Order: sequence, then C-alpha cells, then structure tokens
Amino acid sequence: VGSLLASYGWYILFGCVTIYFVGQKLAEKMRARWRNRPAAAGAPLEPDVVVRRQEALAAARFRMQEELNEQAEKYKEKQRQLEEEKRRQKIAIWESMQEGKSYKGNLKLNQQEIESAASASSTVPKPKPNKKPLRGGYNPLSGEGGGTCAWRPGRRGGPSSSG
Repeated sequence: VGSLLASYGWYILFGCVTIYFVGQKLAEKMRARWRNRPAAAGAPLEPDVVVRRQEALAAARFRMQEELNEQAEKYKEKQRQLEEEKRRQKIAIWESMQEGKSYKGNLKLNQQEIESAASASSTVPKPKPNKKPLRGGYNPLSGEGGGTCAWRPGRRGGPSSSG
C-alpha cells in the first residue's frame, strides 16, 4: 500500500477532489431542477382537473360499494337457503323419530336431494366410467391369483436364539 501511495498518491488525491466537485455541481443542478417543478413547489392545479378527479374517484368508490352490496346480498340469501334446508331436515328427522322409523336413512336421502338440487342448479356432473379392477381376484397376501411373489410367514423365533 505504501509503494502504491508513493507512486500514485498525487493522482489519487486529484481524482478524489475532482469527483467531489463534480458531485457538488450535479447535486446543485438537481436541487434547482426540483425547485422549478410546478407540482413539487405546490403550484395550484387547474380547478376543473381537480373537480374531475374527485368526481371520478367518487364514482369509482360508489361502483365498488354497489358490487360489494350485491355480493353480500347473494351470500345472505344463500345462507338463508342453507339454514332453511337444515331446519327442514331436522323437522323430517324429528317426525321420523316420532313415528319410530330410522332417521339415518332419511338423512342420507335428504342429503342426496340437496346435492342433486345444488348440482342441477350449478353444473351437470360427468358420469364416471366403469373401472375394471387391475387384476381380478388378486390378493398379494393370500399367495393365490398369480404372480411370482407370495407372502410367507416368518419364523416363530425372536431375533436371538438364546432364550
């Protein structure tokens, strides 16, 4: 480091001083440019522009509030319908219990009716294709039904033979 400073010390010093003065000039120009900007200085804007912006902002807020109100009404209606279905289901269970019938069968039927009504109103479900089993009657634990591997029970002893 000493030999570097001895050889190039003056050049490094002049370079640092030059960079300092150039930086000061650039900072001064940037401050002058910042002061001359009309929006930054707080210059009054056109009153018509301000009024139009405020009206557009109020209209946008009003539209968003209306959409939110519609979504809330739809949600409330859906909740009312679900509560009504639950109430009907409880009444049906109570009546079937009073008659001495099993209420679990009715519960399953009511749930299927609700699901079918909900699916009919929203989308039509796709029929599921009939899937064949991969291997008919094959059980790897039984040792039957093909395959080269078969399960065999292990020895009866423990890990050590001294007992």
